[in-house]
Order: sequence, then C-alpha cells, then structure tokens
Amino acid sequence: MRPLFPLIQRWSSTAWSLPTRFARDVNSGSKLNSICSRCRLQQRRQFSKTRRLFDNLYNVDHPAKLVRVNQKHGPGLIIIALIPILSFALGSWQVQRLDWKTKLVAKFEDRLVRPPLPLPPRIDPDAIAEFDYRRVHATGRFKHDKEMLIGPRMLEGEDGFMVVTPLEREDGQSTVLVNRGWISKKMMDQKDRPEGLPTGEVVVEGLLREPWEKNMFTPDNKPQEGKFYFPDIAQMAELSGSQPVWIESTMVPDLLESYDRQAKGIPIGRAAEVNLRNNHAQYIFTWYGLSLATSVMLWMLVRKKPNEALRRVRQNRNW
Repeated sequence: MRPLFPLIQRWSSTAWSLPTRFARDVNSGSKLNSICSRCRLQQRRQFSKTRRLFDNLYNVDHPAKLVRVNQKHGPGLIIIALIPILSFALGSWQVQRLDWKTKLVAKFEDRLVRPPLPLPPRIDPDAIAEFDYRRVHATGRFKHDKEMLIGPRMLEGEDGFMVVTPLEREDGQSTVLVNRGWISKKMMDQKDRPEGLPTGEVVVEGLLREPWEKNMFTPDNKPQEGKFYFPDIAQMAELSGSQPVWIESTMVPDLLESYDRQAKGIPIGRAAEVNLRNNHAQYIFTWYGLSLATSVMLWMLVRKKPNEALRRVRQNRNW
C-alpha cells in the first residue's frame, strides 16, 4: 500500500495546479490592485488604533456639553436698557415744562384782563418783557408809504399777508410798529384796498409784544426786494425809522365783520387772547408710555429662557 501514496500525492498536486497562462493573468491583476490593497490595509490599521483608543475612554469621564450657539445677551441689550431711562428723564423734563408753561399762560391772562395802558412817549425796549401781552392804546397817523407785508400767512385756508405799518405819533413821541392784521393775497396792492388805508388820525388798541425769534427753517428777509418772511423787529424798525416796539392790533371776533373786512381789504386783527401752544401734557404721556413699554420689553428679554432650537451638543475635547 505504501507505493500508492507517492502516486496519489503527485496526481493531486497536478490536478489542482492552475494553468500557466491563467496564473500569469492572476499575478498581473494582483499588481494592478496593489494600490487599493495598500489603502485598505492602512485604513484597517488606523481603525484598529482608533478602536483601541476609544476602548480605553468612557463618556462618564468626559461627558458632552449642552451649549448655546449664540450669545445670551449682546450689545443691543445696553441700547434697550438706555431707552426707558432716557424716555423717563424726558417725561420728567416735560413735567417741569408743563408747570412753567401753565404759570406763564396764567400770568399773561392776568395781564389781559387789566385795563389798557396809554403808550408812553418813549418806550424802553428792555422793559417790554415785563409788559408782554399787556393791552395798550396809542394815537397817531399810519405811514402807508413805509408799509411792510409779512408772508405768506394762512387764514382759514386762504393765502395772505400780515400788514405792518409804522404809527407816527405827534408831540415828539416816538414812532412804533403796528401789526394791523391779515389781508388776502388778492389785496396786497394798495390801490385795490383804499378803504384799508386810513389817512387821518387813528386810535390803535392792541397788545404789546416781545420781539419774535426766528427759527432755523424760516428764510432770511429781503428788505431790498420788499419781501419779509418773519417779523424782524429791529430790522423793520431801522427801515421805517421807528423804535423797535411791536403792537398787535386786536378786535372782537366777528365772522360777518371779518368777511366784510376781507372783501374791502381792511386788515383783520387778532383776538385779545393768549395763543401760546401748550402740548406738554401730550409729551408727558408719550415719554412715560414709551418708558413703561420699553421697561416691559427689557424685563421679558432678560427673563426669557434659552430657545431649545438654538442649543447644540458640543463634544468635550479637554482630554
């Protein structure tokens, strides 16, 4: 039986051996795939190292952190915090302004109820502030050749001008400026309103007023062109040769008389009343309301909980 074993061994090796041509093809394919096999081998080695490293670490020792993506409060919170403080301060300032304006109106109304004073021969311009809104009367003649129109001024939706005429007083008394009232733009030419140009001696009764202050939006007067946009008392007094004294002619409000004067070109005087604007109560409500609203917004912003959508899990890397 022993001689059979070498024959079987030779036969099996010959039967299971590949042909020579097929063996060559296999060897050439293994050379082409050598690069991919190296990459796979390198990946296996790296994976084995990483696995051994993570096997030695535990999440209990290094847990993940729950953090917000954005900041809790930014610089805008400072601006929001300043708004209620500033608005409250402005509201308190308007309270003081309301008290001042109320007392001022009361003082002027007390002067209105007093009987009119005769205008002295010479007026001290520095003392006019103590007699602001005081009723006065004067006698003289209008200098219509020195007339000045201030405008445009609106009255009941119609365009027009304020007529300012120097009043020349006799017996060595000074000349003063009189704001006679409003006329329509259609009557700005003197030849169209002869009834509004009295030539004899007249008695003027009106309010003694302080000089006006020009705002930044009003253009400058052009006296060389006869255009006046605001009552610059010093300038107008110099042009007319009078004292810088401003008297506003008054009349009892009457609708029929106003229509008659407007048709004839007679200036419509103002009513003897205090026309100062007093809107400080509205400003107080506005500023204090803004302060309250922004304070509530600030409280809601500070007390607001972080939004779950803005949270992210960040892995702890402090190993």
